[in-house]
Amino acid sequence: MAEVLLFHHAQGQTPGFHAFADELRQAVHTVHTPDLFDGQTFGSIEEGLAYVKEKGGFEQIIERGEQAANELPNELVYAGFSLGVLPAQKLAQTRAGARGALLFYSCVPTSEFGTSWPADVPVQIHAMDADPIFVGEGDLDAARALVESAEHAELFLYPGTQHYFADPSLPSYDADAAALLRRRVLDFPRNR
Repeated sequence: MAEVLLFHHAQGQTPGFHAFADELRQAVHTVHTPDLFDGQTFGSIEEGLAYVKEKGGFEQIIERGEQAANELPNELVYAGFSLGVLPAQKLAQTRAGARGALLFYSCVPTSEFGTSWPADVPVQIHAMDADPIFVGEGDLDAARALVESAEHAELFLYPGTQHYFADPSLPSYDADAAALLRRRVLDFPRNR
């Protein structure tokens, strides 16, 4: 059993996000899902990012994620979907006691948070191999660099072009890829 801090994507806490968290809970994990958007959900990534900009930008999202973590023990698996990768990755890299990281649809260069990836923190990165956001905005390069630099890092690329492919409440959902992602994720936090 692991304790997981799970951050949502730019469309907010969608029903699909909640379904994913519930599936982790059913696997006997403790899952914390702080709402970085104060209950707001959005119909598109662009609308969600406009809200982020209005509320202070990415730094504010990271800060809100850190505030949520401060109320919990240090020994967590940090997980995030797209926008939620920012606080998850920063916390996994910089907060003592991290037990792992699950980064979905995004990855930023480890230098963004001033440190290299911690040697004792396992990480999985999941994305589609032709997702224009993941591939075109540098996330794939950052993910490959992280995997090359860390002993316990895995990059899983799924065939397709969708960004939020594991959220069953959105049109971008890919059932086959999402099922494989869930199997890999459910195996990851065991014994962490």
